[in-house]
Amino acid sequence: MRKLILLLSLVICSFPLLRAQEAAEKPAPSKSRSTNDGVLVDGYNKYSVRPIHESDIMYKRSIVRTLDLREPQNRPLFSTNRQITKLLIEAVRKGDIIPYNNDSLDLGRKLTIQEFNERMRMPSTQAVLSEEEKQIALANGDSSVLAGGGDGDYLPQNLYQMNIKEDFIFDKQRSRQYYDIQAITISVPADLPANIKAIEIVVASFSYKELVEKLFKDNPNAIWFNRQNDREHKNLADAFDLRLFSSYIVKVSNPENNYLVDIYGGDQYKGILASQWAAHTLMEYEHNLWEF
Repeated sequence: MRKLILLLSLVICSFPLLRAQEAAEKPAPSKSRSTNDGVLVDGYNKYSVRPIHESDIMYKRSIVRTLDLREPQNRPLFSTNRQITKLLIEAVRKGDIIPYNNDSLDLGRKLTIQEFNERMRMPSTQAVLSEEEKQIALANGDSSVLAGGGDGDYLPQNLYQMNIKEDFIFDKQRSRQYYDIQAITISVPADLPANIKAIEIVVASFSYKELVEKLFKDNPNAIWFNRQNDREHKNLADAFDLRLFSSYIVKVSNPENNYLVDIYGGDQYKGILASQWAAHTLMEYEHNLWEF
């Protein structure tokens, strides 16, 4: 009987040792993992300025917004000689920030300085624009038509099309919603006379977190121009936090990764209606959440 009890005791005591040995043989779990819209490190999105742990996120949608920097509400981001596009272009060429191929950032690829400069190169406009068309473009403030022959670059004021990719997040820990900007993309607009392809051409995307930390903060040139009071210009990081811009939604996360206008067969009118519907749906989400 004593031998049986002793044997059982040895077996029971050996279980923790066996489990410890198995755990030691298994590789340690990775602290980071890729998702379809970002890279998580210890449960936090590494591209978030104010990251929220994934266990606290009850609801999330990825959104792409388009800004026309010529609009009156967006002109403070595009003031003369302090255009946000000028700031980005100069920072890339100095090597201060990293340009990416698209707004997927690390899930896509980084651009070299040479690739970035090639995308900034303007195609020849001499063969496609008449003298009258050039004069009309100049009257509208588009000086890019002067750099014909393919030997000039797009100017900062030519790149008035900008996209913002952000996550719409409801944080159940704090019981509130957040707009978490992930990336900013600058493009050659489709309606720019120098754009002979007549389609939007992406120049580069940038990590918003990197822009805030390396380019916007404490930079006297990174300003949102206050047209009412020169003493109260705001830093670009504060302007984006306060949502001091006008935009419309062009994409909401979907399995096919389609833009709203593509979902409706390219119909521009239906695309605009879908954009408005998406904006109202997101706005009402938090409100409706507390009705039950």
